[in-house]
Amino acid sequence: MAPKLILMFTLNDVTVPDAQDYFDQVKDLDVDYFGFKEIGLPEKEMKKLCDSIHSVGKEAFVEVVEYDEDKILEPAKQAVDLGFDFLMGTIYYPSVMDIVNNSNLKYYPFCGKIYDRPSILDGTIEEIVEDAKRIEAAGADGFDILAYRYKYPEKIDTLVRKLVAEIKVPIVSAGSINSFERLQTTIDQDVWGFTIGGAFFDKKFIPGGSYRDNVAAVVKFLKESDK
Repeated sequence: MAPKLILMFTLNDVTVPDAQDYFDQVKDLDVDYFGFKEIGLPEKEMKKLCDSIHSVGKEAFVEVVEYDEDKILEPAKQAVDLGFDFLMGTIYYPSVMDIVNNSNLKYYPFCGKIYDRPSILDGTIEEIVEDAKRIEAAGADGFDILAYRYKYPEKIDTLVRKLVAEIKVPIVSAGSINSFERLQTTIDQDVWGFTIGGAFFDKKFIPGGSYRDNVAAVVKFLKESDK
């Protein structure tokens, strides 16, 4: 089965200011999950967009790219208060898990060593897998894997396949899926889901096409891969 597309209304790790307009352009397409960052929109507009996603029977992700515990707790509480379905990203901390455990929110943290902006994923494959097993045992619902941000690009495929084989919860490949070639590789890796954000705004799939054309092309590609 093809992985799930999580359509992110983000560019350069920030929610685009007209995210609601872009959602309205594609909300009728066969996409079950939409998401955006915790930065870029006022809280009132975040709530409006989250509610809009729910109004058409879809689920909402918020991705937080923070590494320090004190910078994660408030966005985690906000994700609960605004009614998101998934909190994705962040370094795992038990204090964040405590917030999640008292809500209906599902938590997909990073694993491995994450640093810098844009984020870099570091560590050996064995270290990353062991970190994921530790966090999985602590109750994480899935993982946000920065596959194409891995410091060792020649090992990306091995890393993702190893995680999929050894981790029971869903794996989401997040970031830099910007071509049909990478999309096919992601499908072949058998991950649960993947994110695309900036590549739709940059029209990487249908150059010269509209935003909707680019999203529709990926949706069509996924459907055809299931045949």
